[in-house]
Amino acid sequence: MCGIVGYIGANDACPFLLAGLQRLEYRGYDSAGIATLRPSDQIRVTRVAGRVADLDAAVKKKSMAGNLGIGHTRWATHGAATAENAHPHSGGNGVLSLAHNGVIENYESLKSVLQSKGYVFHSQTDSEVVAHLIAECLKLSMVKHAGEVSINCYVEAVQDAISQLRGTYGLVIVFRDQADLLIAARCGSPLVVGVGKGEQYVASDTSPLIGFTDRIIYLADHQIAVIRPDNIQVLHRDQGRIRPDIKELTADAVDVTLEGYAHYMLKEIYEQPHSITNALRGRLDKDNATAKFGGLNLTTQQLRSVERIVLTGCGTSWHSALVGEYLFEELARIPVEVEYASELRYRNPPTDRDTVIFGITQSGETADTLAALREMKRKGHHTLAICNVIGSSIAQEADGGIYLHAGPEIGVASTKAFTSQLTVLSMLALYFGRLRHLSYEAGQRIIAQLEMLPEVIQKTLECHEHVKHIAARYADATNFLYLGRKYNFPTALEGALKLKEISYIHAEGYPAAEMKHGPIALVDEHTPSVFIVPNGTVYDKVLSNLQEVKARGGPVIAIVDHEDPQVANLADEVIMIPQIEDFLQPIVASIPLQLLSYEIALLRGCDVDMPRNLAKSVTVE
Repeated sequence: MCGIVGYIGANDACPFLLAGLQRLEYRGYDSAGIATLRPSDQIRVTRVAGRVADLDAAVKKKSMAGNLGIGHTRWATHGAATAENAHPHSGGNGVLSLAHNGVIENYESLKSVLQSKGYVFHSQTDSEVVAHLIAECLKLSMVKHAGEVSINCYVEAVQDAISQLRGTYGLVIVFRDQADLLIAARCGSPLVVGVGKGEQYVASDTSPLIGFTDRIIYLADHQIAVIRPDNIQVLHRDQGRIRPDIKELTADAVDVTLEGYAHYMLKEIYEQPHSITNALRGRLDKDNATAKFGGLNLTTQQLRSVERIVLTGCGTSWHSALVGEYLFEELARIPVEVEYASELRYRNPPTDRDTVIFGITQSGETADTLAALREMKRKGHHTLAICNVIGSSIAQEADGGIYLHAGPEIGVASTKAFTSQLTVLSMLALYFGRLRHLSYEAGQRIIAQLEMLPEVIQKTLECHEHVKHIAARYADATNFLYLGRKYNFPTALEGALKLKEISYIHAEGYPAAEMKHGPIALVDEHTPSVFIVPNGTVYDKVLSNLQEVKARGGPVIAIVDHEDPQVANLADEVIMIPQIEDFLQPIVASIPLQLLSYEIALLRGCDVDMPRNLAKSVTVE
């Protein structure tokens, strides 16, 4: 969940470290720090509780220049958000400094052993345990080699230390007496090495590397990178030294800048016509009235024999899975189960042999989703990923999958990744449907609707000014209800989540018909209800539910796709969206809900892109 950066080379490390941490702010954090080193000097550390801007100000007051350095943004797990608990942490008597992402499950027992050996702890974190443990292993390695200090001593110390860790880690380590050495290690928490000329980089994802290098190495679990200014070696726990697989980093620096928008969330809302175009590109086969995917890695016969699909994810991805359930069952006639990944990893549900598991994730690093896929894969099921980040852990470990190609999503509250997920799920449902019973004519109709999506989304964004007016009217509300039926029940859940995430207003989403089974008790003149009521098979039913709320004095915001005097008379506010087939309505209807949450958050003075307590990439359980 935290961010890591590292630099080694001939230049001053600080500019890259601070710029990299700024790019990683979207991941969510509450403190930050850097450590730098120059030859024949001590490791210099600056840490603050607060933002990277506070760290930048603190660094400017010190002499932090160095050709080697590491940086970290921390999201508190063990210990409060204080400067003492911030990273980097020192090991031994300042012999090393490290930054750590992940959770060390056996840190208490390791801490007791290290305290008995005289190590003094200055934080409440599990990460400081790793720093002292490596220092202890380094001391033992030097004794073993009769005081002959070599790079191998440091590598051996890291290997010995991490072999004792139980849990997850992404580690980057500098050593006081080795100003030309940086070591990175990974198990369950992502790390990327950027390959340069006379300088190398490390980061917890690719965003800090954009504009600095276009060649990267994705570290896999149980790999260690031994990084020198002009050389990188990769070692595997079981295989020894391996040849690193250097890939091209294709993202443009403009993808991680605001480009004139006030916030990343707003930018990403407005990028959705483009991101949906990218999701569709090359995947619609008009000749055969179907979709096509290059990365499923299953034969047509294997896919045709699928008897059940399990869709799993967390948060917004779970909501997209709920829409996927409707899509697959209606278009492909395949039974679908939707599971919270955090629950699936610990359940033991009976699953048929011909069951395929789809893990849905923006980051590709969501710990619960990764663990759920691993568990189902262990039981012999094919695992496929719907993911936005190339080279991510889930993308590497799944048997196959589909990339969203939505581009970097920086705002913590997912927008364009959600609609891209729905677009991909729609194409998948079409694909499976055409493998089975869906007619050629039906396939052509679905393709025509999908091709219209980017233009429809562009048209939908024109509601923004009207949404601003509505937000001003209801920004002081303390509770919202979101209501929809069929495909738009998950849309209601997602709308409520967006409002909770960035405005801190309590909101709940329900199937509209469930109102009278309890939640209607919440309705009063201070509780707005957002009804998603575009035309379709359940239009009249949702309209009846809307009347029930109005009869009890509740304010109503209605999202509709056609003029209806009855809705106009009943609702306090009406947001018009373009018409589209009901299976694509969640994509279109989510746009005004995203804008509504954004505008309300602005009016309430909330930090839209970095809401409190949240992280973009949830890499801990």
